[in-house]
Amino acid sequence: MKVLVPVKRVMDYNVKARVKSDGTGVDLANVKMSMNPFDEIAVEEAVRLKEAGTATEVVAVSCGVAACQETLRTAMAIGADRAVLVESDAELQPLAVAKLLKAVADKESPQLVILGKQAIDDDSNQVGQMLAALLGWPQATFASKVVIADGKATVTREVDGGLETVALTLPAVVTTDLRLNEPRYATLPNIMKAKKKTLDTLKPDALGVDVSPRLTTVRVSEPPKRSAGIKVADVAQLVDKLKNEAKVF
Repeated sequence: MKVLVPVKRVMDYNVKARVKSDGTGVDLANVKMSMNPFDEIAVEEAVRLKEAGTATEVVAVSCGVAACQETLRTAMAIGADRAVLVESDAELQPLAVAKLLKAVADKESPQLVILGKQAIDDDSNQVGQMLAALLGWPQATFASKVVIADGKATVTREVDGGLETVALTLPAVVTTDLRLNEPRYATLPNIMKAKKKTLDTLKPDALGVDVSPRLTTVRVSEPPKRSAGIKVADVAQLVDKLKNEAKVF
């Protein structure tokens, strides 16, 4: 069984985002970039499936600028066998990424696509669902447990009311949630081995995909700053402030 794992290069989660002075976007100059944490969980799960003998090959794929090779090398250091980069300097929006991944999936013919439920930069939570729709495959989102057996994937999903378990016929698309696993650290020997693993580079044109943006960002701004808290003398003053200042009732 071949597993395809899409990964995204995003701003590191430890870095505080800064908005550009002209409000056109987030300032990424001299900012540390890393693999999207949810995608890191997806890579770990795919590698565990391979270690368990369920999967035979794990292929990492990323769409974006040439620097995404670093993210793919990290995926291979964790345990992916090889990688594919769909290189583009254009702004890749969720639908364009889903179309690119669909083209790669058609080329690679995986039995399972497992990816993060969302990226921490745009929080769109759209690519997995769009990809499943384009492929015509069943999907299970927000996975906290994945079991593959007898040509089916049994996935435990995190939903508002608790947990939901669904069974999918392979091939299928699964998106990962935080509690699925804890990704391993890439060891130095594996980092060195990853440098020798195969990394193929494709262009959107070669895949027959138009990646032109369909959405325009009007403005990006920081959240309004919260005013400092105050102490009240008694319950009457608290009720007064809630009623007249906070307008909660």
